[in-house]
Amino acid sequence: EVQLVESGGGLVQAGGSLTLSCTASGLPFDYVIGWFRQAPGKERERVSCVSRKDDYTYTADSVEGRFTQSSGNVKNTVYLKMNNLKTEDTAVYYCAADFHCYGKGKEYDYWGQGTQVTVSA
Repeated sequence: EVQLVESGGGLVQAGGSLTLSCTASGLPFDYVIGWFRQAPGKERERVSCVSRKDDYTYTADSVEGRFTQSSGNVKNTVYLKMNNLKTEDTAVYYCAADFHCYGKGKEYDYWGQGTQVTVSA
C-alpha cells in the first residue's frame, strides 16, 4: 500500500518560514514527488517538483526564490522549505507522487492527505 504523509504545517506570520515534510512508503520504483497547494475557492496549484532521473526541477513563479524542495537524509522523505511567507501562501499543501514531474492536466497517481498552512498578516 502506498502512503504519503505530510507534516509541518501550521500558523505563521507573514515573513516567517515553515518546512513541510512528506514521508513516502510503498512507492513504485523511480516515482518522484512534487508539492501542490489549494487555497479556498481556487484551483489546485503545482508548487514544485524534482526529478533527479530526468534532471528536472519545477518551481512555480508564485514561489520562485522563496520555496525550495529537497530530499534529506531520511530515506523517502521530501521537504518543502518555505521562506518569506505571504498571506497568499495560505492553503492546504499536498505532496503527490508519479513517474515524472507531470504538469497541469495530469492527475498524479498518489496523494497525501494534506497539511494546512496559514499565514497571518
